[in-house]
Amino acid sequence: MNISSIVVQTLPKYLDSVVENLKKSGVCEYHMHDEKGRVIVTIEGVNVEEELKKLKVIEAIPHISSADMQMSYSEEELSSHMEVLENADLVPKVLTDENIKVEDIVYRGDLKKKDLIGFAKIFDSANK
Repeated sequence: MNISSIVVQTLPKYLDSVVENLKKSGVCEYHMHDEKGRVIVTIEGVNVEEELKKLKVIEAIPHISSADMQMSYSEEELSSHMEVLENADLVPKVLTDENIKVEDIVYRGDLKKKDLIGFAKIFDSANK
């Protein structure tokens, strides 16, 4: 399921008519508007294609000068990001390696970007 917010623009003199037509359109949910003619609605769809069809319906409403997607949420996209995070090695290996002594770890600001295991081995051999 996708959910997207859309900012609709109209002239202030047409605002009441546009808001009423958006509410009656059946393709979006009205949320708010301001006196300058900006209207916020959301649309939902099973995919991007369905959302684009609904956006076209909104754009065709009389007196709408623009209708632009601003924010979009996709359950599929969130699921794929969650999968990456769940499978990520969030703790650097140097912190879980029982063969490395804590006193041999040199921290320089970012453990994820350092090959500290290789560094620790070099450090170990230099201090023998």
